[in-house]
Amino acid sequence: MIRPSAIVWDWDNTLADGWPAIRAGLNAAFRDAGLPEWTLDEVKERVRKSLRDSFPAIFGDRWEHSRDIFYAAVRATHLEVLRPMPGVEETLRRAARIAPMAVLSNKGGSLLRAEAAHLGWSPLFRALVGAGDCAADKPDPTPMRVACAACGTTPNTAVWYVGDNALDMDAARRAGCLPVLLGDAAHDGGPAHASAALHFLTAAQMTDALSALDKAHADG
Repeated sequence: MIRPSAIVWDWDNTLADGWPAIRAGLNAAFRDAGLPEWTLDEVKERVRKSLRDSFPAIFGDRWEHSRDIFYAAVRATHLEVLRPMPGVEETLRRAARIAPMAVLSNKGGSLLRAEAAHLGWSPLFRALVGAGDCAADKPDPTPMRVACAACGTTPNTAVWYVGDNALDMDAARRAGCLPVLLGDAAHDGGPAHASAALHFLTAAQMTDALSALDKAHADG
């Protein structure tokens, strides 16, 4: 395992648990459109793409109306229900000693930055790049290039992109970065489906690995 030159993180289900607010937003939009609501497990299994890439297929030509309903419902509760994923704060503090960091998420950019600020994590990142911040969203390579530029580099295999599902690993590969899976990916077909270059089952395991890299660098 080689010391990364930068670490870019996914947000939802990687660093933060904001699923209840996402579910509330989706179900508000579904009710308005007369569509069946989703359980929390269904939300976790199905939400991957950004809103502008997914809503037209779900809501058709009224997707912008549904978008407004979704965002209103999410903003009403997202900071209240937001929780860090287990152990990740320690992982982030350790990772910040290793390499410059950024976030790349398919959550709307303004929501992403509000959540990072609420958790007190904003100073850890050179950039927080969300959906709608660039001309295209993840897995398109464009936002990854923006995140890497903020870290003083370009996408390459020394840059880790840490996420929780196969779409994140695909985004890393498309951009030429190293795909790193955090968690068991049980909501997405398991680790084999993700095909990551590195896999940490828990945040604690990743913290230990980063600590070993940091120590090796200090000793070297």
